[in-house]
Amino acid sequence: MTSLRARALAGEKLLGALLRMPSEELVEMLAVAEFDFVLIDCEHGPADITALRNHIALASAHGVPVVVRVGENDRGQILRVLDQGAEGILAPHLDSAADAAALVDASLYPPAGNRGFATYSRAGRFGEVDPAEHLAWYLENTLVLGMIESPGGVAAVDAIVGTPRLDGIMVGPADLAASSGPEDQPVPEAIAAVHASLAAAGSLRMDIVGTRAAAEASFAAGADLVVYNLASSLMRHLRDLASPER
Repeated sequence: MTSLRARALAGEKLLGALLRMPSEELVEMLAVAEFDFVLIDCEHGPADITALRNHIALASAHGVPVVVRVGENDRGQILRVLDQGAEGILAPHLDSAADAAALVDASLYPPAGNRGFATYSRAGRFGEVDPAEHLAWYLENTLVLGMIESPGGVAAVDAIVGTPRLDGIMVGPADLAASSGPEDQPVPEAIAAVHASLAAAGSLRMDIVGTRAAAEASFAAGADLVVYNLASSLMRHLRDLASPER
């Protein structure tokens, strides 16, 4: 099966959903609904690696790749997430090229990075995968994405995006708004600046949205991957269901 990274770099427009654990049934429902990938949030909410393993295994049974948003600067979590079979990492709060380089270093096997090597985990089919093949596949196919969520990150965007083997960026609009002051660039302009840098560099752009119309607008504006904030989308739908005329 073609990896999520290969599909994105080949120009496919890919749709996913961001969810928090425990959400096994939602993972399966997204797979049945034919989403391209699932983004599991281990930055906000529970980040239990055993529960995460169950979510990844269930998605894998349906042939749906998983990307995991990890905690800030958490190399150990990146290692454990990838050992359980996640195809990609999304790391929050990249404020500098050094942050981006550290993310790549933690996510990739040598010589591109320094991820600890093992084939006896779930990702190596418990030792049944040839070590050389395992090494080559993960070097080629691990999707490495970061988030820009501060004025400092926006200011350093060209250096961040230029980091070798960083595949792309998702702007975190809520954190960017919260961390921006009156003297900082307005948030819409800051987001546009990040997107322009991504386009110029040929890097992947991931957007987070709440509605189908917003997803369509993001794809039309150049996004390569779009994720629904599932909590927001579901709450909007539930509020609508809860307010019929009576």
